[in-house]
Amino acid sequence: MISKIDLTNNKMVNKNLNKEKIIIGVDIGGTNTVIGIVDFNYNLLFEDSFPTLPNNGINTFVKRLVTRINEVFLIYENSYSLEGIGVAAPGVNYLSNTIESPANLNWGNVDFIEIMKNYFHTPISLINDANAAALGEQNFGKAKGMKNFIVLTLGTGLGAGIVVDGNLLYGENGFAGEIGHTIIEINGRQCNCGRNGCLETYVSATGIKKTVFNLLCQDNDKSELRNLNYEDLNSKQISEFAIHNDPIALKAFDYTAEILGKAMANMVAFFDPQAIILSGGLVNADNLLLEPTYKYFEKYLLNFYKGKVQILVSGFHNGEAAVLGACSFALKSISNAQIDHNIVIDND
Repeated sequence: MISKIDLTNNKMVNKNLNKEKIIIGVDIGGTNTVIGIVDFNYNLLFEDSFPTLPNNGINTFVKRLVTRINEVFLIYENSYSLEGIGVAAPGVNYLSNTIESPANLNWGNVDFIEIMKNYFHTPISLINDANAAALGEQNFGKAKGMKNFIVLTLGTGLGAGIVVDGNLLYGENGFAGEIGHTIIEINGRQCNCGRNGCLETYVSATGIKKTVFNLLCQDNDKSELRNLNYEDLNSKQISEFAIHNDPIALKAFDYTAEILGKAMANMVAFFDPQAIILSGGLVNADNLLLEPTYKYFEKYLLNFYKGKVQILVSGFHNGEAAVLGACSFALKSISNAQIDHNIVIDND
């Protein structure tokens, strides 16, 4: 098995050592990338993050990712054997195993696994980031025991992992779940996907930032937010201002909650889930988003669903669910490959 990093060429080399096995999980986000080390009992041994810097290009990102993986694994190489790497990323095509024009990464179409093979001699798997989060919730989180649920990741963009009858929904072309790119307003805000009015331009960390500046132009309310410029503002700051009852920040959360609640009511009509699980930095703002979202969700919900669908907040910190999901996906891929390799055909 693979267990050691050769720092002379940044590649894993075989060492037949009796060590505990681990998987490295990676969650690539539009703003930050999370890396974690998970053992075969799914204990998270290590977690860290670094800025994605998507505008620097895919090759620069991969080199930075490889360097970070090498640095992290050096801490564990004496006691652990690396068996695989699971990567969660936006824009993943499940059927072709490629990343295709992710809206918030500016990478175009990328054969990510082939690029990574230039640096690692170990199995590498690739899964959509929201699907990975759904696997993490299904196996280790709030969705444990559920067969029908949706995970929404509210970060730089908005992703969705949809589980129907216990199975992830991939769709005919491998892209099912792009709910963040459903158009909710004709000729609305410009989206990084190239269209206008997509849900994630309103319900995401970047979306609420745009809402704040629209409100600052439209309303005369006194607000400390007027002292900040657009480039310096982020969703965490908006949350902090809202906690201190800043009127513009509060209006921004209410506006965002109504759009999210309405979108979630429509999702229920499509998929009839037991629960919708919210995750990502935007959800961690006390109950600023959750309470009004549930109010609007029930308002717009079809009558016979009222009171039947749970709205839950993920118990994982940002990226943990996706890291765990990517690791479980990688481990399953490794197991399936070993089964296929060991199949013996009897021609007698």
